[in-house]
Amino acid sequence: MRHIPQMKTPDHKPAANAELLEELAAKYGTPFWIWDAEVLRARIEAVVSTTNATGVQARYAMKASPATRILKEMRSAGVWIDAVSGNEVLRARRAGYAEGNNPPEICLTADVFRDNAMDAVLTEGVLPNVGSPGMVADLEKAGYTGPISLRVNPGFGHGHVNECDTGGPSSKHGVWITEANRVREAAETAGMRVVMLHAHIGSGPQFEELYENLTHLANEFAEIVPTFQDLEGVSLGGGIPHDYRNADADIPVERLREVFESAQKKLSEVAGRELRLEIEPGRFYVAPAACLVTRVTDVKDTQSNAKGEGVRFAMVDAGFVDLVRPAMYGSYHRITLPAAEGREESPVVVAGPLCESGDVFTRDDSEMLQPRELPTPQTGDLMVMHDGGAYGYAMASNYNSVGRAPQLWWELDGTVVPFTRRETIEDILKLEEG
Repeated sequence: MRHIPQMKTPDHKPAANAELLEELAAKYGTPFWIWDAEVLRARIEAVVSTTNATGVQARYAMKASPATRILKEMRSAGVWIDAVSGNEVLRARRAGYAEGNNPPEICLTADVFRDNAMDAVLTEGVLPNVGSPGMVADLEKAGYTGPISLRVNPGFGHGHVNECDTGGPSSKHGVWITEANRVREAAETAGMRVVMLHAHIGSGPQFEELYENLTHLANEFAEIVPTFQDLEGVSLGGGIPHDYRNADADIPVERLREVFESAQKKLSEVAGRELRLEIEPGRFYVAPAACLVTRVTDVKDTQSNAKGEGVRFAMVDAGFVDLVRPAMYGSYHRITLPAAEGREESPVVVAGPLCESGDVFTRDDSEMLQPRELPTPQTGDLMVMHDGGAYGYAMASNYNSVGRAPQLWWELDGTVVPFTRRETIEDILKLEEG
């Protein structure tokens, strides 16, 4: 892996190619997802280059986008997996990741063992990362006596929005750090060894805040590491920010590498032996690699009255069944109209087809309507919603009995292939009984 001091994310080439998008729309219909393999590989390379110091290992938080095609790209780059359900473990195994926990290529992070999660630990032998004291008792009851990881809540953290905070008093995740030794003792009494400590402080902060938080977290871990005599590794979680508003933002890869290398050395020193340091980004790898392409079906206006100002709506055939983040969090996604270059701009609210007033893509962080200055849309235009690779298709749903949109894969040589097809009513009804 080459040494990279800093990087810029490559442009998502198919998203700007109006002719290509029209060809794909004619073949696959709209809406559809388009992945740029070059962008994904550049982001993977950036992360791996921050972990090419001795004793540092990258994972991928696969919940961000768990498709087999994505997992195989991660595996080919030597990136391990953080799974959060039994089925995610099985998906990773089908993508070629090894069973067992030596080394722990797959780590199962959870606060509750649901469905087949316990079975994944017992039959696949993956490393369970327990986030609640009761999970130790659950493992003991199941007869498990293998190694475990312990997720702690360090008391601080910052999600990309407040609802996604992963550390602090309002976060459900992990064991409060002052309780970590008590849970360790319970695990040891039950015949388990705590081989890894884990925390995740979120991907919300800007880079300067991230450096401070990571250093703070390493210092917090250094206080308790000496009492964990079976420790083999420490995970600082994910937390590498992705800038949804500025596609040209610099990514300070070298500075991150220095932070990770310094933390690994410090924690190994206080432990009195070499420890593996892990990081597990999810969003950062995949966010810019996929765009949602949708068709403008109509443009209409409401009028101002005593209740409020009128707005112009661009109605599109994608909805929050495809990309839920704006409706759920008020999240911002850049929007472009590739064929409308040079057209006069006007404030527009972009709204979807669902029977739900909240099916709107242009909201502020208070989830209120926020008209976006866009080239004035016309019926029939293709519209592109950028940076949807993380928690886009992964959080799609069948609300209103709408099938999930297909995902297409674009390579630098110009080839495009589908890797998930459009869902049909037969797919939706398949689970029903009686």
